Amino acid sequence: MSDHLRKIMTWAEAASQVEVWRRAGRKVVFTNGCFDLLHQGHVRYLAEARALGDFLVVGLNSDASVRKIKGPGRPVMPENQRAEVLAGLASVDAVVPFEEPDPLALITRLEPDVLVKGGDWPVDKIVGREVVEGRGGRVLTVPLLPGVSTSEIIARIRMMNDE
Repeated sequence: MSDHLRKIMTWAEAASQVEVWRRAGRKVVFTNGCFDLLHQGHVRYLAEARALGDFLVVGLNSDASVRKIKGPGRPVMPENQRAEVLAGLASVDAVVPFEEPDPLALITRLEPDVLVKGGDWPVDKIVGREVVEGRGGRVLTVPLLPGVSTSEIIARIRMMNDE
């Protein structure tokens, strides 16, 4: 198995790994998302999230979860491909798929030190904030790269196909 594929973990594997990192005195950062078509904004966002701690765990919405959030035409890329692309990034230390519409149960299980979302999320609306802050952690947002989103890329592709 390739090294980057070892980064794709079950909940139990991720919880065990987070505990190892924590016992070593390291700071664990968590973020989550669909990461459907990986683009420049995602890469910058993940690098900035990783810079807030020692290890970055990415909760990845399953295909069914993405469909519930984004609609029947999504995801464009299946979960296993999205997970492998994320795992191939140097800034990502673990990828943990989840079926639920939000990552609250996963955040509760992993208890990260830092919870990060994009700047389009008000901090008081970030799922899992109470869990992380309740154990003394921080909840932060990272500015998004303007004009770069998966939805915008899909819209541009559709427009090009209509021409």
